Parts: sequence; structure tokens; C-alpha cells
Amino acid sequence: MSRRSRPDQAVRAERGTKMRRRAAVAVEPESVEAVDAVEGGWVTVSSGAVANLTTLLRWGAWLLLLVGPLLGILSFMRPTVPAGTAPPLPKTTSPATAADTAGPAGFAQLYVAAYVEAGKGTEASLAPYFPEMRNISLEATPHVQQADRLAAVRVARVSSGYWSVTVAARITSTKASKKASTADTETDAASGALLRYFQVPVKSAGSGGGFVAAALPAEVAAPNAGEGLALDYGTPVPADTHDAATAAVGEFLGAYLSGSGELDRYLSPGTDLAAVSPAPYERIEVSQLAERGGDFQMAAPATEGARRRLLVDIWATGSDGQVRPLTYAIALKARDGRWEIAALEAAPGLSTTSKEK
Repeated sequence: MSRRSRPDQAVRAERGTKMRRRAAVAVEPESVEAVDAVEGGWVTVSSGAVANLTTLLRWGAWLLLLVGPLLGILSFMRPTVPAGTAPPLPKTTSPATAADTAGPAGFAQLYVAAYVEAGKGTEASLAPYFPEMRNISLEATPHVQQADRLAAVRVARVSSGYWSVTVAARITSTKASKKASTADTETDAASGALLRYFQVPVKSAGSGGGFVAAALPAEVAAPNAGEGLALDYGTPVPADTHDAATAAVGEFLGAYLSGSGELDRYLSPGTDLAAVSPAPYERIEVSQLAERGGDFQMAAPATEGARRRLLVDIWATGSDGQVRPLTYAIALKARDGRWEIAALEAAPGLSTTSKEK
């Protein structure tokens, strides 16, 4: 048995050696592949890492889908500035308008009226307009002069919330009136009724909408009278009642100013006018007419749809017998062979060559 065991042991040892060699050979290719993969730039990633990366990409896509429309709306609402231009600066002041100057103008008129009537012992009456008046004494006799027909004829903005207002006022002196009645004269100069002008510095007083004067009024000269304007009408011609257009205008103005006749019968369809009420005049007479853009066309045919624009001067006689001249800009339109009033225009047309447009 000892002889047989030796070959068995040798065989077993030889078999073990062969198995170890096979194992070594089986391992060597895997090692080579791993080295080649690293050297070639490939990195082996586990299946869990791949799943996490896929989830992250999916959430990122959903986030872009949700945020994208919101960013588009915000970019649409944002004001754009043309290329090469700077964004506009915020406005600190705005042009003066009638609404902006109504307050300062009214305040200045009240201040001037109180100032003209004030005198010694009544200084406090000016304090609501000019607080520094508490430290000033007047020498004039109060209530001797009075101001009426006050009007702000000029409002100039000096700076933000600060204006210079020029007020016209008809000043009457009671002492001068007595002298005038003794002298039996009716002229304004003799009676002391003079049109005078005062310049008033007005400042806004806080956020409450009030105003305050920065100083006492300054009397100034009357503003320069404006030059005459050139109107866009031909040479006026005397009125002829036989002319159809002249007759239509005269009858319309008679109904409009004196209540003689029904006004609607003279109006073109679509024209809406109401007569002056109560009627201020008893008699209306057309004195002359001029046509816009050329000479007045006497006996012009009332062709259907034809239009004319006239400047009409009239004499209006009141119930007291006083005669007053008036001027109207009137548009005519022909219908059914006669002239009708298409519009009572707000103002006469100015010539394009006029200095004032």
C-alpha cells in the first residue's frame, strides 16, 4: 500500500499544480482589461450611480419646463431700450398747465383784493396770505380803496412750487369818487377807477394744497398789447338780404340770440345747438360777411352737399336800446336747395401767413 500511495500523492500534487496554473491564467485577462480600460479613458460606473444621474437630469428638465414660461413673461413685460440709447431719466418737473396754475392764480387774486383794502390797524387781515405781515405796519386809511374785476393775466413758474402771478384789478377810491361826483364827470380817470397790475410771488405751502405769499405785491406796468392777427377770409362785403346764404345766417342768429323763430329749422341734420336763454337781444342785423379762403360768393348755388365757411359781423340791439357788435364764424351746408347751419365754429380761421398760429 505504501508503494501505491506515492503515485497517488504525486498525481494529486500534479493536479493541484495544474489547477493553480489555470486559475492564474484565468485571472490575467481580467487584469489586463482593467488596465487597458483605465489607460483608454473609460471609467466603470455602477448601476446605482447611473440611476441617480438619470433622476437628476429628469428633475432638471421639469424645472426648465416650469421656469421657462415665467422668464419669458418677465422679459416681455420689461421695458426695452433701443440699442445705442440711454434709458430715460425720471422727470423731476412737468410743464405748467391750467390745472397747475389755477391755485396760485386764485390765491394771488384774493391776496391783491385784501391788500388794496387793508390799511393802518388792519394788517392782520393780510397775515393769512403773507405771514410776515405781522411785523409790518401800514399807513394808509383802510377801506378807502377797493378792487374789483380782478383777473390773473399771467402766471410764470419760477421753480418747482413757486410762481410769479400778475393780477389785473380795477381800483376804485371812495375819496376820488366823491370829488368826481362834485365835478359832474363820468370818466374813469376822474372817478379813480383805474386798471392796475400787481405782481405777486406765490409759493406752495406743504402737501395740504395751500399757498403763501413770499412778499408784498409789486405794482407793475400793463403787459404789452398783442399784434393784430390775419384771418383766413376774403374781403368782407355788405350784407344783402336777397342772398340766400345771408338770409339763412340772419334768420339763424335771430332765433339764436333773440328767440325769434324755431332754431331747429335752420340747422343741418346732426347739428346740435341750443338758443341763448334768456334771449339777450331784441333785434339782430347782419352788417357784413366774408368767406374763408377767398372772396364772398354772392348768390352761390346751394348744390347738394356743398359747404361754406363764413365770418359774419352783426349788430345786436338789447332791450335797453344799446347796440353791440358781434362776430361769428359759421359753417354752412347745402341740402334740398337751401343753405343750413352746419356748425357754430369755436373761433375764426387764422391765415397760414399770420405771425401767431
